[in-house]
Amino acid sequence: MLRSSDPVRVFWAPGCSSCLRTKEFLNRRGVPFESVNVKDNPEAMQQLLALGARSVPIVAQGSSFVYAQSLADIVAFLGLDVEAETRLPPAVLVDRLNNVLAAAERYMRQIPPEAVDVVFRNFFSPRALGQHTFRVTEAFVEAASIPTEYTYELMMRGTHGVKPGDDIPAYGRDVARRFKEWWAANPDPACQGRMTAYWGEQSMHEILERTAWHSAQHTRQLITVLDEFGVEPDGRLTAADLQGLPLPENVWGETEASREKAA
Repeated sequence: MLRSSDPVRVFWAPGCSSCLRTKEFLNRRGVPFESVNVKDNPEAMQQLLALGARSVPIVAQGSSFVYAQSLADIVAFLGLDVEAETRLPPAVLVDRLNNVLAAAERYMRQIPPEAVDVVFRNFFSPRALGQHTFRVTEAFVEAASIPTEYTYELMMRGTHGVKPGDDIPAYGRDVARRFKEWWAANPDPACQGRMTAYWGEQSMHEILERTAWHSAQHTRQLITVLDEFGVEPDGRLTAADLQGLPLPENVWGETEASREKAA
């Protein structure tokens, strides 16, 4: 039983990892919702801004909304009876993310030259997708180190400015190095400290988890780029590599459950 009788709306965009995870979460729990694609619906972004939101995904009922980066926040907003999932320990999340970043660097080196700057599946070009994969982790390091607020703009910095010739594998290698250095010097290995994010105050542990699964999801998307061009990924990520990360079931969202109603 939902807390309000107002219809649930999910504002999302193609390729967005948190958007896909949000829709899958609601579908699995039998929550019907209106699916609002802000990229394909000219009025949707104006509706989102009118609510007071600045980015997707959000879950809305009436004139209220919640940013949907945290499943716990969705549960609280809708009044769902759902138990919180167990989060991997920080050290394990760090190991998972180190492996993901190394894989993403390898995959970027394999993208065919004729494909790397062409928009893929109505999202980014593979070059921009690679930049974003690494930028997600770099933004976490910056926010945790300074410290500063983890804003949407911080996470997206540089992604829309990627241009042909940008050396994304080298950028990724540098990000991976900086992440390892941050972890080695981190005075709070339990990650119990608090961080301010654009979806509210969170524990460092939660934002580290989000960083790990978010980068992993985009790395899964890089694998699909290689698969589509007939290139076998160098060291394909396995289920064991991703075990315990709260990833979406799907990679791009081609398969949507029946309770979603397009706006």
